[in-house]
Amino acid sequence: MKNILYLGLLILGMLSRSYAQKTNAKYDHLLADSLGADNYGMKYYTFVLLKTGATKITDKDSVNRLFDGHMKNIQRLAKEKKLIVAGPFGKNERDYRGIFILNVKTIKEAEALLSTDPAIKTGLLISEITLWYGSAALPLYLEASEKVNKFEF
Repeated sequence: MKNILYLGLLILGMLSRSYAQKTNAKYDHLLADSLGADNYGMKYYTFVLLKTGATKITDKDSVNRLFDGHMKNIQRLAKEKKLIVAGPFGKNERDYRGIFILNVKTIKEAEALLSTDPAIKTGLLISEITLWYGSAALPLYLEASEKVNKFEF
């Protein structure tokens, strides 16, 4: 009985060591804190799927003005570091138009930011919002993206 207990404790000790977490030697707590990272280097964002809305506008100048405002709003939100990722989809049968990843933790905050977009306000685009858990380093992408754009929008 004593040997079985000893063997059980030995196996338990080996298992606990094999699953023990190791501290990352490259961990930079100041950077992690500045980005709002948790212990796994992650944080919550809001993921926005933009789809074709129900509003139909036939006047091309009006549509162009709305989408010009949409692009200016994207640029403003990126400068404010609220918008981390934005981009359109190619043609598809699901009416998907593009995505945003917003650097906010709640759907309510995302809705407030999206309400400033003229294409969404008029119903040309509609949004589906969900929380997304991703790398806290994602905002660093913005710094690099500014250096690879040959032309400005």
